[in-house]
Amino acid sequence: MALLTSLFAGVSGLRNHQSMMDVIGNNISNVNTIGFKGSRVTFSDAFNQFVKAGTNPTDTSGGTNSFQIGLGAKINSIDRNWNQGTFERTGITTDLALQGQAMFVLKSNGQKFYSRAGAFVFDANGKLVSPQNGAIVQGKVASKDGVIPPGNNLEDIKIDSNMKLPAVATTEINWGGNLKSNSAVTRTQEVLQRGNINSTAVAVGGSTSDSIVKVYNIYGESFDFVSNYTKTAANTYTFNWRVLDSKGAQLSSGNIANLVFANDGTGTWKMNAASIALYNGINNRVNIPSSEIQFTFDSTIVTQNASTSTLSASADNNRVPNVVSGSVTVYDSLGSAHQVTMKYTKIGENQWTFVASVPGTSTYNGQPAIQRGQITFNPDGTLDPANISPNNPEFSFKPTGANEVIMKLAFGSGFSGVTQTSASSVISALSQDGSPASTLSNLNIDQYGNIVGIFSNGSSQTLAQIMCATFTNLNGLTSSGDNMYVAYANSGEPIVKSLGEDSNTTVQSGALEQSNVDLSEEFTRMIVSQRGFQANARVITTADTLLQEITNLIR
Repeated sequence: MALLTSLFAGVSGLRNHQSMMDVIGNNISNVNTIGFKGSRVTFSDAFNQFVKAGTNPTDTSGGTNSFQIGLGAKINSIDRNWNQGTFERTGITTDLALQGQAMFVLKSNGQKFYSRAGAFVFDANGKLVSPQNGAIVQGKVASKDGVIPPGNNLEDIKIDSNMKLPAVATTEINWGGNLKSNSAVTRTQEVLQRGNINSTAVAVGGSTSDSIVKVYNIYGESFDFVSNYTKTAANTYTFNWRVLDSKGAQLSSGNIANLVFANDGTGTWKMNAASIALYNGINNRVNIPSSEIQFTFDSTIVTQNASTSTLSASADNNRVPNVVSGSVTVYDSLGSAHQVTMKYTKIGENQWTFVASVPGTSTYNGQPAIQRGQITFNPDGTLDPANISPNNPEFSFKPTGANEVIMKLAFGSGFSGVTQTSASSVISALSQDGSPASTLSNLNIDQYGNIVGIFSNGSSQTLAQIMCATFTNLNGLTSSGDNMYVAYANSGEPIVKSLGEDSNTTVQSGALEQSNVDLSEEFTRMIVSQRGFQANARVITTADTLLQEITNLIR
């Protein structure tokens, strides 16, 4: 019966639009499913029945067209929309969102799965897994030195939460900063004695009180210059001096005798010409090579009368010595911290000394460790590497219970290290390569999938790298539930790559990719599906009415 054709065509339309509604319903139900990719349905017509075949045109007549009646519709395809979903910030480090077409690789019971859903957690064994089914995220685990192996061989991502890093002894300190070019020379140049000696208070054979002033050597180390006057006769004195180190030990001493004070005609008692002449030789010079001390002293302006004693001394007119210092914490083989101090002092034009030291509390014998040297700058303010003394300077000390610490002192080159310009003096350690023993305290995941461990000492180390997979035909994948897919016949083999340039995909830590379902689009399709279903139902009811009229012909 001819009416059966329209009847079955309507039925096929009902089935197709019911399938369309099923897809739409699934899309809407997963509107908040992380990493979900919506699907769409396309239709095509079914076989067509020939009513009349067409003919070719001839010389005497034209051609005729074929007459066909369609037999309904069928589902042409159900495709996924793999467009990028939006990101939602979560702040959880192990929540990962992919930007690009690649997929996470997971493994469960020996089978590999692929997913866009990056809500991962660490299980009791330290493996990075999907919390839905325990599928393990795949990637590459770094060596103990933090090196990711080459290639694309996959293994379970596993992080030991009790991981510890051993102590690393410092082997190099890099220094940087500036030394002011017009700074004064650090070493004391002159000590000036001034004031008055009370002639009545000091008896013959007696001495004035000590006058003490700080003096400095080329390394900026301080010493005491102590002086007094011994009265040997009326108006006659001997000037006595001595130099003491920081512990009070005497390094050198001397005196200038027969200093006679006389009235200069104005009532002022000053040293006479003969006494002043005594200073023209070497009597007023202090030179202690072993301690790098060298300066002159002058007491020729001291007076003597019955007034109160007011003797005092000053070094270089009370100039503050120019010592530029910086310090850095270094570590020995046990991870114990030690403070290294570096001091710089100017000794001449474009020339400076340096002194590296640690206190006695850092050494096995309780004695400070010191390394001295000298550096020279070029006229443009850069360091002259050929004039560093000693060459390739090193500083070492022996801590208690640990190996000897031997450190290279690096001053840089050009304007990247220590310079000498007119800017203010500021010196600091740019870096040192030691660290104490530490434990894993936190994790970061960068855009290339590198899982970086942050340790309690502030250092970081790469622990693993998450890998991804791409496919020639993503629509060839089949869904296995739990936001996971498996490779199938027409998907092609998975191409495993690292995140970044290789795969044109990066990962965002602390975020999740949301479903790419567009509700407004789905509701519009729902209306289209509903109207299509209604129209096909009307075809069936109309065909049924016609059939009813035919059956009524026998009445």
